Amino acid sequence: MTSRTTATLDAVRAHGRVRAAVSQGIRGLSLRDEHGAWSGLDVDVARAVAAAVLGDAGAVQWMPTDPAERLARLASGTADVVTANLSWTLGREASHGVLFAGVTCYDGEGFLVRAAEGVSRPEQLAGRRVAIQAGTTSADNLAAWFGARGLRVEPVAHATPAEALAAYADGSCAAYVLDRIALAGARAGLPRPADHVVLEAAISREPMALAVRDDDPAWFRVCRWVLYLLIGAEHAVRESGSRQAALDGAAAQAGEHGPALGLDRDWARRVLDAVGTYGDVYERNLGPASGLDVSRGLNALWNDGGLHYPLPLH
Repeated sequence: MTSRTTATLDAVRAHGRVRAAVSQGIRGLSLRDEHGAWSGLDVDVARAVAAAVLGDAGAVQWMPTDPAERLARLASGTADVVTANLSWTLGREASHGVLFAGVTCYDGEGFLVRAAEGVSRPEQLAGRRVAIQAGTTSADNLAAWFGARGLRVEPVAHATPAEALAAYADGSCAAYVLDRIALAGARAGLPRPADHVVLEAAISREPMALAVRDDDPAWFRVCRWVLYLLIGAEHAVRESGSRQAALDGAAAQAGEHGPALGLDRDWARRVLDAVGTYGDVYERNLGPASGLDVSRGLNALWNDGGLHYPLPLH
């Protein structure tokens, strides 16, 4: 097989970093701690790409970006990937010069409410103010969902997730609207998490995905297969009696195609050594060990009731 060239891969190697647009701070997805270190599911996806193409999972330039600017930053060439709770839609892919390499996490928009108010269904919020983040699809989703029922709410937009959460926490808004997984992280960061509830209902479909520019299919291919390596490796472990043997097998199968991707034959081994499988990434950032305890749900493998279907590695 001949090696594929990619201008983006060459540029990434030249400056020694994968430039990753991430959120302004959402626990469990992409959040910077007091020491400047980033963690979360979206963060681990970017680290996996860096491990594959640069041999160093830490070789990432983190670029916290407002939702309204994420795709513009990518299309302009100032970011190499966007991994920031960004939902895959036809409108975004058709209009912004980007491609989505694969779904990192399936979710839907929901509501964080105060337990003491006894709200159990979104309809009970009709006529009230709800906090949202500017530049997201939240306002459109709210208008569509409530409008279809002859109801309305008043969305109040804030520049960052922290500001939107603060508007909810100080009582000026009756609810905070965001993807339900992100709301679990927001709830955990409040002084008394038990005083708040994430409603079960979701009012939208939010397949959060890894995005790249549409002018470099070889780079798109690299990023897509980094993601599907994580999913495929989890499937291999679940099907095998030996975790190490399954990881070795997945690394060998995917590694064989490294030169055709513009990588070496050890790229997959580096990825799995750096972040583990998709299941490891989810457990570490969103599972019980994270303090959030977000059930896998749609993010389980296809043969365990979820939507993640591993593409064959060989």
